Amino acid sequence: MPLLNDILKFNQTFVANKEYENFITTKTPNAKAVILTCMDTRLTELSTKALGFKNGDVKVVKNAGATISHPYGSTMRSLLVAIYALGAEEIIIMGHKDCGMGNLDVGSVIETMKSRGVTQDTLNTIQHSGIDIQRFLRGFDDVIQNIESNIQKIYNHPLFDQSIPIHGLVIDPHDGSLELIQNGYDAIK
Repeated sequence: MPLLNDILKFNQTFVANKEYENFITTKTPNAKAVILTCMDTRLTELSTKALGFKNGDVKVVKNAGATISHPYGSTMRSLLVAIYALGAEEIIIMGHKDCGMGNLDVGSVIETMKSRGVTQDTLNTIQHSGIDIQRFLRGFDDVIQNIESNIQKIYNHPLFDQSIPIHGLVIDPHDGSLELIQNGYDAIK
């Protein structure tokens, strides 16, 4: 529990020194955009700074691989809420080079689960309930294809406003350089 103790101790000082004042903003994104990106630690700040955004400019949705795994899952819900309730008018789907979800070794992940106490019986029960563990944990083979697939999932969603541009980018986590995959303005013309 040392990490939690460090967090709570830091937070007391943070609040006492009113350091939060540097981050005061509204719940509406100033740049009227939402970014879906990966949870990779290298992107914690880089994912917004390399695009020129500061605190309060954009909504940021993060998950493993910047992937929409289900059309009615939490990632898609977050994007729709950002548009319809929080004022986002553009979406940026940003994957990255050297992503841990690219070519993920699912077998190795399952073996690690077992070494930490998840039993084969548990895995079998989940499998028999209709969940394909291999598919559930699987990443992607190509970051560009993943971005394009996500864009199509959004554009094909029955609740999506077709006038919203969706931009596709790949960021290099080593230097912040961007590769344009899709200019969302061109896609809605």
